Amino acid sequence: MTTDQLFAAVGMAAVAALGAWWSPRVIARLPDPVEVEVPYAELAGGPRLALRLAAASAVVAGSLGAALGPDPSLPVWCFLSVVGVVLSYVDWRVRLLPFRIVAPSYAIVGLLLIVAAVVTGDYDAARRSLIAWIATYAIFTGMWFVYRRGIGYGDVRLSGVLAMALGWLGWSELIVGMYAAFILGALIGGGLALAKVVDRTGYPFGPFMFAGAWVGVVCAPAITSWLG
Repeated sequence: MTTDQLFAAVGMAAVAALGAWWSPRVIARLPDPVEVEVPYAELAGGPRLALRLAAASAVVAGSLGAALGPDPSLPVWCFLSVVGVVLSYVDWRVRLLPFRIVAPSYAIVGLLLIVAAVVTGDYDAARRSLIAWIATYAIFTGMWFVYRRGIGYGDVRLSGVLAMALGWLGWSELIVGMYAAFILGALIGGGLALAKVVDRTGYPFGPFMFAGAWVGVVCAPAITSWLG
């Protein structure tokens, strides 16, 4: 690991942990949808939950920082590390991805990528990010129409956010990240369903989408090199 990667990892971990520490307060203020199984105020927990979310976010963000080094998209991935851990927790508990967290993420990720493009002058990455968003959102929408028991519309919304961030890094990161989500969902989710840990007719897919995005960032370069 280079010095730049070390600084990126430590900085990302610290910022993500701080952000995630306050996330239970955000969860508690979410309006409860009609179909929610557990009220969000109850789901928010207390200091122990804040500590667990902070620790998980720090690990995720730190590993991404170590993989990316001084990349202009670091703020995006630091934000998504916190959002990913929080949404994965909520989705696992109630099988919902709250609109009031996913929707603002579009604006935040989009703005951070625009700033990165202006600062670096890398408008090709910005265009690729936009194309990735449109194409991925369209694909997930099509899958939602075909098989709504397997993909919820919250997953469709989330796909666009992750596609923007992965698309900025490259097409290989996008493709690996999205494929990994389905592979992890099938293997791990299917295994948990067989073990009767989750309901095999509707286990949450959001956590696997975030895990797939992590694989896309960390492993895509090695996978591309191995295949090529």
